[in-house]
Amino acid sequence: MKSEQSVSELKKHVGFWLRFVSNHVSYAFAVKLERTGVTVAEWVILREMYGTESTSPSTIAVQTGLTRGAVSKLVDRLFAKELVTREDRTDDRRYQSIALTATGRRLVPKLAALADENDEEFFSSLSAKEREALVATLKKLVKAKGLQKVPTD
Repeated sequence: MKSEQSVSELKKHVGFWLRFVSNHVSYAFAVKLERTGVTVAEWVILREMYGTESTSPSTIAVQTGLTRGAVSKLVDRLFAKELVTREDRTDDRRYQSIALTATGRRLVPKLAALADENDEEFFSSLSAKEREALVATLKKLVKAKGLQKVPTD
C-alpha cells in the first residue's frame, strides 16, 4: 500500500491570501462603479486617458498590457456612453485618435474618489508605513516577474 503524497494546505499559500483580498477589493470597487454605469475595465481606460489631450488605442494597449482587440471593445463601449470621442486619421484608416469628452473628463475624478474610498475601506487597518511596505513588496514582485498587464477585472 502506497502512502499518500503530502499536499500543502490551501491557506498556506501567499497567492491564496493575495487573491482572497484582491477579489474582495475588486468586487467592492465594481459595486461602487455600478452606480456610475462604468465597469472596472472602462475605469482603467478612462484613467489612463485622463490628463492627455488625445491618444490611440494602441498606446492604451501598451500602457495597460491589454490586447488591441480588448482596448477596441472598451473604447467602443466608452464611445457609446459618450465618454470618449474617436477620430480616424485621414492618412491612415487603421489609426484612430481617441480623447475624453467633457463628460468623461468630469467623471474621472469622481471615479478616482471612489477608488480612493475603496482603498481606504480595505486598507485603513494598516498604518501608513504598513501600506507603503505592502505596496513596495508588491511592486518588487511585479518587477521581478516582469508583470505588465494592468488588472481590469
